[in-house]
Amino acid sequence: MKKLILAAVGGAAFGLVATTQVAGPLLAQEAQSNTSVYEQLDLFGDIFERIRSNYVEEVDDRELIEAAINGMLTSLDPHSSYLSPEAAQRMRVSTSGEFGGLGIEVTQEEGWVKVVSPMDGTPAEAAGVLAGDFITAVDGESVLGLTLDEAVRMMRGPVGAEIIVTIVREGEVEPFDVSIIRDTIKLTAVRSRTEGNAVVLRVTTFNEQTFPNLREGIEEQIEDAGGVDNIDGFVLDLRNNPGGLLSQAVYVSDAFLDAGEIVSTRGRVASDGDRFNASPGDLAMGKPIVVLINGGSASASEIVAGALQDHRRAIVVGTNSFGKGSVQTVVPLSQDGAMRLTTARYYTPSGRSIQSLGISPDIIVEQPRPRLDEEEEDENATQRSEAGLRGSLENDSLTEDEIRQIEEDRARAEAAAALREDDYQLAYAIDILKGLNALGPTALVDP
Repeated sequence: MKKLILAAVGGAAFGLVATTQVAGPLLAQEAQSNTSVYEQLDLFGDIFERIRSNYVEEVDDRELIEAAINGMLTSLDPHSSYLSPEAAQRMRVSTSGEFGGLGIEVTQEEGWVKVVSPMDGTPAEAAGVLAGDFITAVDGESVLGLTLDEAVRMMRGPVGAEIIVTIVREGEVEPFDVSIIRDTIKLTAVRSRTEGNAVVLRVTTFNEQTFPNLREGIEEQIEDAGGVDNIDGFVLDLRNNPGGLLSQAVYVSDAFLDAGEIVSTRGRVASDGDRFNASPGDLAMGKPIVVLINGGSASASEIVAGALQDHRRAIVVGTNSFGKGSVQTVVPLSQDGAMRLTTARYYTPSGRSIQSLGISPDIIVEQPRPRLDEEEEDENATQRSEAGLRGSLENDSLTEDEIRQIEEDRARAEAAAALREDDYQLAYAIDILKGLNALGPTALVDP
C-alpha cells in the first residue's frame, strides 16, 4: 500500500513539475501577445488623436471610429461589415420584402462593386444591368476605395430620381454609362405560372415571403391544372437569385424533400455547427423537378440547388453558380448599429463546400444571345415543305377531330419554339420534364 501511495504522490509531483515547465512559456507568450495588442491599441489611439488635431479639415469623431471598425471587418472578407444604424434599418426592411433603390444585389471584388444579380421587375433589370457587371462610378464619381456600404449609399436616393452608373462588362471594350430611375422595390419573392404542362416557379429572393409564396403558387397551379396528374413536373428557376435568409432556403428545400439533411454549417469551433434536416411531406407530390441556375445564383440559391441535387430529387440545369458558401451572422450593437460577421461555411448534404467553386449543373446549358432580326428572316426564307409545292396532293384521309388534334399539337409545338427563342434554358428544362413524364415513374427511380 505504501508503494502505491508513494507512486501516486511521485506521479502527482512529476505532473506538477511538468505542468509548470510547459505552462511557464505559454503564460509568457500570452502575456507578450496581450502586450502587443495593447501597444497596437495605443497606436490606434495615437493616430486617432493626431487626425483629430492635425487633419486639414475638421473631422467627425463618430465617422472616424465607424470607418475604423468597418475597415477592420472588411479586411476579413467581402461579406463582413459594420452596419450603421441607418444601414441596419435598411437591411431589416429589405429582408421583409420591400425597400427603395435600384434593384441589384452587389458584392465587392478588388475594390470595385460587382453585380451579383439584378432582381426581377426592378429598374436595374429594365435598364439592362447584368450579373457579373462591375460598377466603377456613380454619377461620374469613382467607387474605387469606398466600402461596399458607402458605394450602396451613393446609389440610393429619392424615388423617381435619375442615377448614372458606369459599367465595365466582360466582352465590351470600353466602359459605358447606364441611366436608371430609382424606384420603390417591391419584391414578389416567387412568381408561378404554367408553361405547357410544366409549373414554373420563379424564385427571385429568399426573404420572409419566399416559402409562403412558393406554397401558394404550387397549390394554385395544381388547382388550375385540374390536379397534379395533369402536370409533367416543376421548374424551380433560381437564376439571378442573390440569396437571402438561410431559414427560407431550408424551408424551400424541405418543401420538396421527405427526409435527410438539407444543409450543415461549420464554424471555427466544432460545437457551433448546425445541421438542418427535412421533415416528411413533398409539395410537388413526387413529380420531377428541374432546378435552373446561373452565375447570378448565390448563397441561399446554392443551398437549395445543392440539397436537391445531392438527394437526386432534381436535375440541375444551366451554368455554374456564384460560389458564395459562407454564412453571415448579424449581431446587434449599441446605438442601433449592427455587425455582419462571417461565422461559418455551409455544406451540402454530401459534405461539399461550394465556397468559391459554386454548384456545377448536371447538364450545362448556356443562354444564347438573341439573334438579329436579319438572321431570323434568312432562316425562315430557307424553310420549305411539301404543302408549299405547286400542285401538291391534299390529305383527305383525316377526320375533323384528327385535324383539330393536329392543330392543337402544332400550336403547342409553336408555343414551345417561341419560348425556346425567348428563354432557351427554361425551354430546355421543360423539355426534360416532358421526357421524364413520357418515360413514366421508372425514369424517376434512383440508379
